[in-house]
Amino acid sequence: MTPNPTNDAAKLPTGFGRLWSAQTVSSLGDGVTHAALPLLTVTLTRDPMALAVVTAAGTLPWLLFGVLGGALVDRWDRRRTMWVTDTARAVLLAVPAAAAALDVLSLPLLAAVAFLLSLGGLFFDTAATAYLPDLLGRDPALLERANARLRGAQTAASGFAGPPAGSALLALGRSVPLLADAVSFALSALLVRSLPAVPRPAASARESLLRQARAGASYVFRDRLLLGLALRPAVGNVAFLAVETILALFARERLGVGALGFGLLLTAEATGGLLGAGIASFLGRRLGTGTALTCTAAIEGLAILGLASAPNPYVAGLALAVCGAGMGATMVLGPSLRQAIVPAHLMGRVASTSRMLAMCAAPFGAFLGGWLATAYDLRTPLYAAAGLLLTMTAVTATMTSNRRVEAALRGARRQADPAGQDPAEEIAVQTAPR
Repeated sequence: MTPNPTNDAAKLPTGFGRLWSAQTVSSLGDGVTHAALPLLTVTLTRDPMALAVVTAAGTLPWLLFGVLGGALVDRWDRRRTMWVTDTARAVLLAVPAAAAALDVLSLPLLAAVAFLLSLGGLFFDTAATAYLPDLLGRDPALLERANARLRGAQTAASGFAGPPAGSALLALGRSVPLLADAVSFALSALLVRSLPAVPRPAASARESLLRQARAGASYVFRDRLLLGLALRPAVGNVAFLAVETILALFARERLGVGALGFGLLLTAEATGGLLGAGIASFLGRRLGTGTALTCTAAIEGLAILGLASAPNPYVAGLALAVCGAGMGATMVLGPSLRQAIVPAHLMGRVASTSRMLAMCAAPFGAFLGGWLATAYDLRTPLYAAAGLLLTMTAVTATMTSNRRVEAALRGARRQADPAGQDPAEEIAVQTAPR
């Protein structure tokens, strides 16, 4: 995006502070549960497959209902969707907390809770993504600043503070971390309930939910810029899950570090993520959003290449920090651009389609990493991940170029309040079999 002094000087509205606080509190609770849920599972069984089932249950909602969830969010009031969802998640967590206190906790219950929490996250995250551009008037500079703050707070709360807090609270009792997360959802719901109302997009008359969902997905796949923005996290998830699958083993056998050293490596990556989120707007102004996205994607690939050839833990930590910085900047610039150019009545469907593509790609990355490490050695998945990231950078460079970004922003400004037929639905009609 080109520099805009007026926009850069503009202040974020008061309502954003409440949204930021709500998501920060909720992210802290998520971090607590992220650490506590696997540990609770381990108290019930030592079977690795049981742990895998609970973990997999948390990914299923995005795979099964991602696009449909986005279509529903586009029909509903987004602020109400957020606070109702967080209230429901607070009530939901009271069930396993009570079961833990009564010593009747079970694996099926934990798997069901993981599934329902993730389903709630689908609706909350999609609604929040769609609500933010309306709150900020779809201003690109404000969106970058807002997403940088949201991303930084999420990383700090769920990545740094939440997991150790979850482990510590678990020592006080099996129900304690679950109750703590329930309180975080309740506080988030109260804060979201106080947010200002924004205009609700007009719903398309007499359209089935499935047709609207299909139209939203078509809108992404027919727009080269949006498709490029969606491919980056999808391919990135394949690469990063391939790395994550073998990272602990790589750290122990190749770098010679134990549990504490591995934790420090993850901290280095999270620290880089905070830095990347903080400088994302600066990179977008200096390089243009398209060029900045290409550069951060290339940096991620080169950093993983550096990790693969790291001779010691210090170089590996530096490589992970650089990779985290690239990821942090990308996750601010990409969503901000999408929020600035997608029509309000399509935002939920477009956001959920992009997220679903990324979530569907993740299991392939985990399988790829495990297979390559088994068939060859522990460095092979890292080299393969670097190759995927650099190839993806080259393929999507023209799809997300500065020229294409600026053209999309101009189009969004001309059609700030689109009238008439839903563009995605028009595409769907034009491409339907005759």
